[in-house]
Amino acid sequence: MQSSLTEPPAAEQLPADSRQPREHTKESKQDGKLGLFRLLLKDRFATASALILVVVGLTALIGPALMGDLATKQNLLFANKAPFTVAHGWEYFLGSDSLGRSMLARLVVASRTTLSVAVPAVAVALVIGSLWGVWAGYHRGWRENVSMRIADVIMSFPSLLLAVVVLYVFSPSAANIVLILALTRIPIYLRTARAESAELQSRTFVDAARTFGAKPSAIIVRHVIPVVLPTLLTLATLEFCYVMLAESSLSFLGIGIQPPDVSWGLMVSQGRQYLQTAWWLSIFPGVAIVVTTIAANVLAAWLRIATDPAQRWRLALPRKRLIARIPVKETQP
Repeated sequence: MQSSLTEPPAAEQLPADSRQPREHTKESKQDGKLGLFRLLLKDRFATASALILVVVGLTALIGPALMGDLATKQNLLFANKAPFTVAHGWEYFLGSDSLGRSMLARLVVASRTTLSVAVPAVAVALVIGSLWGVWAGYHRGWRENVSMRIADVIMSFPSLLLAVVVLYVFSPSAANIVLILALTRIPIYLRTARAESAELQSRTFVDAARTFGAKPSAIIVRHVIPVVLPTLLTLATLEFCYVMLAESSLSFLGIGIQPPDVSWGLMVSQGRQYLQTAWWLSIFPGVAIVVTTIAANVLAAWLRIATDPAQRWRLALPRKRLIARIPVKETQP
């Protein structure tokens, strides 16, 4: 029998053992992504909402290139043609406007204009407001007080009214609309990120990183932002609805997107005088706005539950079992 002192060291096993934690972390991340996707597929409303948003996004990206000049091509012989017929060609399936332009092509082109305003405005407000709020909440003190007072000043003005005043003074271009809508929504992310960061600032893992000599910027980037990000992304999904409705309202009032460009809100405004004779001019872009905002709201509600570990179990249970677990209050006679 060989003693333990004469046994050869298992040198070949050390690299494999050292690689196990890294492999486990990669597998856990992949399982987390697959698990989130499976939870999405279990919720029919969230799945339908995600598909709607994907279709709208793809339409805005590649749709205008496929339509060519159909959105601007005029044909007075086909003016105000009724929808749901292919007698005049597939491009007139959703009817035509007063100048004989295809409503289908105009809806596709308008989707890019609407999203090109809503998405950058939400992205700018998300980045600036989140970083500002996390910085103020982590450092506290005068930084937090000054940041909150600035947010209070901006939020004291109605955002839509402020946008109307600014766009009335300056030219109502797409860039100005993005800037003013982003400016009015920054305080929303600022206040949310500040509250989350202030609560995380006293957590044990943050204190441990601070004890080991980590810089505040490194703690914010590696420990605070990953925890706050799911909440901010859910908020951004909700804010996307508001920004898109705000852009549509500004275009409806005539101080948003200007012709020859076209957006869903501008199409509603241009078709309101034909509501009795050509209802589809305003109804179809209005339906596009409503469907997109509802889909974003439903997906935001699902994200709020899916990113919360305390409530994620609601999505894993079948709907019948979930209803059975809800307590029913007995009515008193």
